Amino acid sequence: MQHAIVSEDVCPVLKTADIISGKWTLLILRDLSEGINRFSALERSLAGISPKTLSERLKGLERAGIISRRSFAEVPPRVEYSLTDMGVDLIPLIDHMRDYGTKWLMEEVPQNGDKAKV
Repeated sequence: MQHAIVSEDVCPVLKTADIISGKWTLLILRDLSEGINRFSALERSLAGISPKTLSERLKGLERAGIISRRSFAEVPPRVEYSLTDMGVDLIPLIDHMRDYGTKWLMEEVPQNGDKAKV
C-alpha cells in the first residue's frame, strides 16, 4: 500500500503521535488508566519525573481533551485527574505497545526474577 505525503493537519497518525509523544506522556496515561489520579501519586509512580514536567504534561493532555482535571474545595486543596473518552480510547494503543516491546525489544528479565513495571 502506498501512502501519499500529507501534512500533519490531515494525517491522523501524525496528529495522534503529536498528542502522545514525549518521554512521560504514555506513562502518565498508563498510570491514569490504572487508577492513579492525584498529582503526588503520579509523581511517586513516575520515578524521575520533575514536578514541572508532570505539570506541563498534565496541562497539555487536558488541553488536548485526553484527560480532565477536577478540583475539590478542601483544605489542603485536592485535584484529581481522569481519562476522558478520548483518553480511554488510547489505552489499547498503550497495551499494544507494551505487547510489542515485550515481544521484540526486551532482552532479558531482571536478575531477581521481578518483572519490571511496563
